[in-house]
Amino acid sequence: MANIRLLKSGNALFIPMLIIGILYFIIGVGVGISSFLTPFLKDALHLTVTQSYLVPVAVFSAYVIFGAPAGWVVSKAGYKRSIAWSLFIMSFGTLLFVPSANRANLSAFLLAFFMVGTGKTLLMVSVNPYITIIGPQEGTVMRMCIIGILNKLAWWICPVFLGLFLNLNNVKLDQVSLPFYIITGILIALGTFMYFAPLPEVQAPGENESKTSDTGGYPDGATSIFQIPHLFFGVLALFFYIGVEILPIASVIDFAKVVFGEGVENPSGFSRYVPIGMCIGYVFGVFMIPKIITHTRALRLFSVIGFASSLCLILLPGKIAIYCLAAIGFANSIMWGAIWQLALADLGRFTKKGASFLVMSLVGAAVFPFIFGYIIDIFKTTEIPIVSDYQNAYWIFIPAYLFILYYGKLGYKIRRI
Repeated sequence: MANIRLLKSGNALFIPMLIIGILYFIIGVGVGISSFLTPFLKDALHLTVTQSYLVPVAVFSAYVIFGAPAGWVVSKAGYKRSIAWSLFIMSFGTLLFVPSANRANLSAFLLAFFMVGTGKTLLMVSVNPYITIIGPQEGTVMRMCIIGILNKLAWWICPVFLGLFLNLNNVKLDQVSLPFYIITGILIALGTFMYFAPLPEVQAPGENESKTSDTGGYPDGATSIFQIPHLFFGVLALFFYIGVEILPIASVIDFAKVVFGEGVENPSGFSRYVPIGMCIGYVFGVFMIPKIITHTRALRLFSVIGFASSLCLILLPGKIAIYCLAAIGFANSIMWGAIWQLALADLGRFTKKGASFLVMSLVGAAVFPFIFGYIIDIFKTTEIPIVSDYQNAYWIFIPAYLFILYYGKLGYKIRRI
């Protein structure tokens, strides 16, 4: 296997980063198309409110159920083959959307989401540690930001791509099969390419050690992954992070309707502010980390920005506060890469298993919106929520950013229980 030291030069890193970048860009297009078409499938199936909640459960339960097994698969098959197999699994899931639409079958619909979630679980368990260890540790956040830019840019292409096949102002159920067939074909082709791609199979320092006395940066050795506290603090930090990343995107349109009234034109336009803020943050990460600021200081700085922006979102008048969601998107941008880098540091032979635990924490993307909606229901005094109800619910951001700040200051340093 390739030695990690061989990939520290810019020339050696270029091909792997190019391949991973193309991978994330194409996946971004596919996921964006699926996200755009999913509401039409929900309407076609006439789902009740309770049934609609089964959709995120189907996706994020895969993270919990297959998080640990995915780590085992990566340890046996390696990073490259695991990436390829994850794409094949996702392609099977996207293909299942076709019969779910044609037959209006809820079970097939949920199975499709579950299979896509299973594939994404394996993909994240393999890709994220790969990006972390493929080059110098101090450049991890920069590499994650580059990938993030490509992934977010792909979302802007989705409407253009769909416009080639559909009337976006009047999407009909019998028209959605072709885009899903195309997504399936793309994922299969991409999986085949990844299987044979010249992607070096790298290892984290100490990953091939079998002795319990030699585990990364743990001088006394660790006989179990449960003896590594900074990893599990990282799991909790990533749980909070994914919650504060997803919630602004999930809530901004409804918040805009409440702030400006149901008569507001194109409330979905406000959904652009959060990814724009994230892209600006990604650019900051590419050019500033680690040249100007270290990833740990950046994590602390952006946690403070997220905390301050959340207070402004909560306390300012609604018509001003809504734009704070863009600042929150900016604050969230570098956290993913920074937390992954800190949590996987010094894991040695536990690297792949540690990555599987980190992926399991992404269930926070389902937990946070649920808690957010529950808080709104508690505070609302009218049938339709008002601005203050949403702002009361946004207090959920505060403890999340405080814990991420703690992790960037002290939590990542804890090496012994």
